[in-house]
Amino acid sequence: MRRLYEVDLLRIIAALAVVVFHYTFSAWMQGLSPVTFPVLGEVTRYGYLGVDLFFVISGFVVLSSAWNRTPREFVVSRIVRLYPAFWVAVTLTAVVSVVSGRFPVGPVQYLANLTMLNPAVNVGNIDVVYWTLWAELRFYLVVFVLALVGLTRRRVLAALWGWLALTGLHELGLLPSAADLLLQTTFSHYFIAGMALSLLLRFGPSWELVAILVLAYANAVYRGLGFAADVAERYRTGFHPAVIIGVIWLIFMVVTLIALEATAGIGRPWFLVAGSLTYPLYLVHAHIGFVLLGWFGPLVTPYPGLKWVLLAALIGGMGALAYAIHVVVERPLAPRLKRALNRLARVPVRSRQVGSHPV
Repeated sequence: MRRLYEVDLLRIIAALAVVVFHYTFSAWMQGLSPVTFPVLGEVTRYGYLGVDLFFVISGFVVLSSAWNRTPREFVVSRIVRLYPAFWVAVTLTAVVSVVSGRFPVGPVQYLANLTMLNPAVNVGNIDVVYWTLWAELRFYLVVFVLALVGLTRRRVLAALWGWLALTGLHELGLLPSAADLLLQTTFSHYFIAGMALSLLLRFGPSWELVAILVLAYANAVYRGLGFAADVAERYRTGFHPAVIIGVIWLIFMVVTLIALEATAGIGRPWFLVAGSLTYPLYLVHAHIGFVLLGWFGPLVTPYPGLKWVLLAALIGGMGALAYAIHVVVERPLAPRLKRALNRLARVPVRSRQVGSHPV
C-alpha cells in the first residue's frame, strides 16, 4: 500500500486550523490577548473543527497501522508515537505557565499529566488542548481489543455497527452515563468513519460501508451542532449551522476521496516532513502562545499592522519549536524507546529473589 501523502496534508490543515483558531479568536474571547482579528475571526472561529478532522484521520490511520501488527507491536508503536514529544511539551508548557503566572500548575498535576492518564483520576490538563489525547487513548483501546481478537473485515464491520448502535442507545438515554467513558458519543462517529474508510481503502467499497458512513455523518452533524452550541455559549458568540454542516461534510468527502485513491496525484513527499511536525505543534502552541500574546500584544496594539507580524511570528516560532522537538527529541528517542519497550515485553514474568526469599 502506497504512502498516502494526502493524509499528511490534511494533518497540516487541521493543525493550522486549530492554531489560528486559538490565536485569532479564542485568545481574545477568553481575555488572554489584547490583540483582535475581528474580520479574520469570523472565519477562523470555525477552526476548532480541525480537531474533528484529526479524529477522522486517527480512525483511518490507526486502524490501518494496526492491521499488520501484533497487539504488543500496536501498543509499542502508539507509546513511541505519543509520549516523547508529549513529555517535552508538558514540561515546556508547565515551565512557561509557572514563570508567567498565567496558568497555575502544581507538581502533582505536572506528574499526572506526564502519564497522559490524568483525566482518569480527575486531574486537570496543563494545557487546554490535551483533552483530545484522552479521547485518542480510549480509541486506541478499541483498536487494541480488535487486534487481540484478530483484525478481519467482518470483525471490524461488526465492531463499527456495534459502536454505532451503542452510540444511538446512549444518546436516547438507554445506557448509563458512565458508558460514554468508552463510547465517546460526542466524537465516536469520526473514529467510526475513519475506520470504515480504512476498510474501504483496504477492501474496496461496499453498500455496508456506505451505510456506516451515512449514519456516521448524520450523527456527526447532530452532535456537531450541539457541540457548536456549547462552544458558542463558552465564547458568548454564535456559529452558523450551515457552516458547521458544510465543514463536517467536507471532512467526510475529502477523506473518502483519499480512501478511494482519487487524490493520488495531489500527494507530495514533502507533505510527510511537514505532517510530522503537526503533533508537536499541536502540543505546544496553545498555552505558550497565549502567554506570548499576553506579553507582546500590548506592544503591537497601538500599531494595527504589527498584529499580523506578531501572528506570523507566533505561528512561525511555534513551527520552529515543533521542528526542534521532532529533530532533537522524537527522531533520536523514538527508536531507543521502541527497543527498550520491546526488550521489556520479552522479559519473562518471574518473581525476583533476594537470597532465598521471594520479593
